[in-house]
Parts: sequence; C-alpha cells; structure tokens
Amino acid sequence: MKLSLSCIVAISTAATSALAFVPSNSRTSIVQTHTSATARCISCNNQKQSTHLRMAEDDEETVISTPADVSELLGRPARPGRPLKVAIAGGGVGGLSTALCMLKKGFDVTVYEKTAAFARFGGPIQFASNALSVLKEIDETLFTRVMEKFTFTGTRACGIKDGLRADGSFRMTNDSLDYLWNPEAPADWFVKFPLKGCADLFGLPYTGVIDRPDLQEILIDECKKIKPDFIKNGNACNGYVSKGKGKGVTVNLEDGSTAEADVLVGSDGIWSAVRAQMYGEEIKKTSADGTRRQGCTYSGYTVFAGETVLKTDDYYETGYKVYIGPKRYFVTSDVGDGRIQWYAFFAFPPGSKRAPSGWGSSERSDQADPEENLVEYIKSLHEGWSDEVMTVLDATPPESVEQRDLFDRAPEFLRSWADGNVVCIGDAVHPMMPNLGQGGCQAIEDAFILSETLEGTKSTDKLEDALQEFYRKRIVRVSIVQFLSRLASDLIINAFDTPWSPHDDLGKSWKSYLTFFWKPVLQYAIFPAQFAYLYSYHPTGNMGGLPAELEKKWKEQHLEDAEKAFERVAEDGQSVAAPSFFKIAEQAATVMSAKKN
Repeated sequence: MKLSLSCIVAISTAATSALAFVPSNSRTSIVQTHTSATARCISCNNQKQSTHLRMAEDDEETVISTPADVSELLGRPARPGRPLKVAIAGGGVGGLSTALCMLKKGFDVTVYEKTAAFARFGGPIQFASNALSVLKEIDETLFTRVMEKFTFTGTRACGIKDGLRADGSFRMTNDSLDYLWNPEAPADWFVKFPLKGCADLFGLPYTGVIDRPDLQEILIDECKKIKPDFIKNGNACNGYVSKGKGKGVTVNLEDGSTAEADVLVGSDGIWSAVRAQMYGEEIKKTSADGTRRQGCTYSGYTVFAGETVLKTDDYYETGYKVYIGPKRYFVTSDVGDGRIQWYAFFAFPPGSKRAPSGWGSSERSDQADPEENLVEYIKSLHEGWSDEVMTVLDATPPESVEQRDLFDRAPEFLRSWADGNVVCIGDAVHPMMPNLGQGGCQAIEDAFILSETLEGTKSTDKLEDALQEFYRKRIVRVSIVQFLSRLASDLIINAFDTPWSPHDDLGKSWKSYLTFFWKPVLQYAIFPAQFAYLYSYHPTGNMGGLPAELEKKWKEQHLEDAEKAFERVAEDGQSVAAPSFFKIAEQAATVMSAKKN
C-alpha cells in the first residue's frame, strides 16, 4: 500500500484533533484497542521483522524501516487484552500450586507432567504456618479442604530430646536445667521449639502435615474446576526455546512435539530438565566420587525413613521429636491416623545404599540385599540409645524402610532463576535440607509471589523483566531458609553430641560441653528468632481466632481416627495398618481410582 507523506501527516493531525474531543478514559480505551489490534495483526505474520512505509515522490520510492512491535496486551477482568499463557513443567506440589494460583487470576495454564497418571504415592509433607497463610490467600476453598486432611503438630510439644538419656517411657518432662543440681530431675528433653508461640505471635494456623497424595488430589480437583484439561500427563518438558522479548517460548516435550506459551515455569524437581538447559547442566550427571550431581552437592548425609502405627504414652502430647546423639539423629513425627513416621540421619559417604528408594513420587527400587532386615540394621547403628528409639523401630515393618542420599545446592546469587521467558521455582532451583520442613513451603511461596508479579504485567514485552523482578523478590529469603536448613543438619551431626551432665559419663567430649552451653542460646534466642523469621511472611495477616477454632475441631477428629487405627492394629497386626508412603501407590493406581474406592 502506497501513501504519500502529506497524507500520513494529514491523517495523524486529524486523529490528534479528534482525540482532543474524546474523554480521557475513552481516549485511553481507543489507544489500547488500536495497539492491541495492531499487535495481533503483526503477531499473525511473525515472519515480518519490520514495517515498511513506501512514499512516492517525484516518481521515486523510498523505503523507511521501523522496528516491529511484537508485544501484546495481557488482559485482566478490568484490563483489555488476552490472557497470559503459561506452561508449567512438573505436576508436583509446587507446579500444581502455581497452576491453581495462576488459574484463579485468569491465566491460561497448562501443566506438563512426566507420569502417565497420578497415583496416590508419596509420604506426608509438612506445612509450616507461613505456607498455610499462603494457601488461604490463594483460595479459601483450598485452605478449607487442606485443613480437613491436616494433622497439627505445632500445637503440641516439639523439640530435641536426649537420644541416650530419654528413659524409654515416652514421659513428658520440661526442658529446664533442674537436672544440673538435682540428680533425680529428668533430662529427657534438651530444648523445645516455640512453634505454637511464634504462630500465635502472627495469628497463624499451626504447623502440621498432610499426606502428599491428599494434597495433590485437592490441588488437581480445584484446578479442574477452572480448566478441566489443564494437565497433560505422560509428556514431560525436556527443553525450551525462549524466543526473545515479547515473543514467548517454545516448550519441547518428551514425545517430540512442542507447545507455545508466553512463559515457561520450571517446577520439575531437583533433577530439573528446565534448569539443566538454563545453567548448562547434564541431567543427573554425577561426579566420580558421587559428591556432585547436576550442579547439586551431596550434603554429607543419608536418611532412612519408615512408618508405623504405634500408641506411645506421649502420642497425643507430642508433635515431632528430634533425638540427638553422637554423629546421628533420629526424628519421629505424628502424621495422623495413629501413624508415626520416623527418619534416621547418618553422616555416611554418598552411595552407601542399603534400602530401596521410593521417595516422593519416585518409584521404589529394589533393596540391595533382599534378605537383610533393615530395621535390625538401623537398630545396630543406634546401639546404646534410648528404648524410645528402639520401640519405634521394633514396631516398623522392615519392608517399609526407605533410604535417600540428601542433596541440596548453594543459593544462586550470581545467576538468575530466569532466562528470557523461562523461570525455575521450588526444588528445581533451590532444593534444601528437610530439617525445617520448608522445601514445600518455599515452593508455595514461589508460586504465590510469581503469580502476583505476573498479574501486574500488562504486555508480553514486559514478561522478561517481570521474571527477573520475581527472582529479586525471592532470592534473599529463600537463601536464608536454605542456609538455616543446612545449618540444622551440620550442627546436629558435626557440632552436637550428648549434652554434658554432672551426674553421668554419657557426655564427656568437647562437643558435649559445647552442646550443653548451646542450650540456653538455642532455647531463648536462636529458635524463637528462626521460627519468627520463617513465619514472618504471611500474606493473610493475623487470622484472629481461626487457628484456635481449627485446632479444637481437629483435636476431636484426631483422637477418633487414631483410636480406630490402634484398635485395627491390635486386632490385625502391624502389617495391615495404615499403608506406609510407598505402599499407598499399590492400593490406588490413580487419583481418580482412589476417589472411587
């Protein structure tokens, strides 16, 4: 199309004059509509890299090139434009939370998950008070449904017990220093965690656990209410092509097909394919000594885990306990329905594999020695420890024991989590040690803050900057939580020992004296500051009397459910008690089949 220069000037002048008589709000609408229409025309013909105006003057043509505007307006209910199109790699807790949060904001979201179907598979996951606040802010129905399946631990005594001095009766004692001058005073509890006090400080629900399959089922169901076909199973993301500012991203899928999106969110776990491309890593490539794998570092610790149904004398009075001793620690936690889940941490070299692995959503691999009784092996590593540890282990079916080497990675201060129109969240970019139970919590915070950041982005050419803004918002807090999680393991294994006491010879090493002197510092300074910081992010604000109401309602149901489980075990034996976290998968093949059962 040929236009003379005079015509262009005349049209521009006329348009400007006409706009002068239009109200300002209408004028903005006209300009936005024109920009949107222009962008759509240009985007329909992506092979055009510039717009040409040809002007005829003295029978000669001059071609003037101007940069093509490839951006499009991103709409909201009160803002014109189309919905933001988001692809999410990975359908774990972080990916599904991100999907729901974004769907609630009107984004067009698709999750690409490697598993062919969701099985009821995976152990309990801890949600601290900060994560519960985020869940409630994302969606009230989601929060209510999670609370219906929740087991509170932070309402009861939680803390560190002496793995050698606990008398074996599961008695409830205080954590004072009375035993220093009174040889009859119990020294079972070293220090208790101020979980309830810190939650009350901010008016938040108390820390607890929910079975991972229940959480995934709730998230999937809530997402499907908004977009029934939001998830594509059996077709993982294995790469991407970020096409530049305002041009989106091509998602490469495992079956060889591709998908187009404005943004790709990598939420595909610690061995992330998205991060592998972003940082130039090779998926699961392991160093010769086993201490590094795909950019992650072996923490120095391996952990065994198991589950049992057991009514101890302190079952209703304790949430979770950390038994400390020389070069190891043993954790037990109430996970609901009469179940106790335990973890045994050891400072072993990487690859010290004895038990199968069925962690999270991974498959349970074969046991190294099928004839070995893994419970007896773990008991042998706790020789001389309290009978409380032995009682829990003796009640555990040996076939329920699993093992995993623990990897984490250093904070990414020098590299962004984002590359063009692609960003990583959760374990895909900041995996952390499990000691504070913040891995899933931080992934949910990521999901919420990323969604909030993208919601404020008005056009596709601003998306790259928005993803960098998200990284800047999150890097400091996440790095602090990573540091605290790693420090907890390092201190317990390398700096802590059985505390010194004047009444016996169980703790006489320099570490024992150090552990003893740490007690008041931990009790009155470090632990209160640590949990206050973790809970300081709570987008709902103070919830008033709601946490107390939730606890009261849960307490009655918890008692009823636990007693039924104890009766069942008393009649039928431990082997047919509530299934351990890998056995759940064998009982229900998919989420849908689980609903029908």
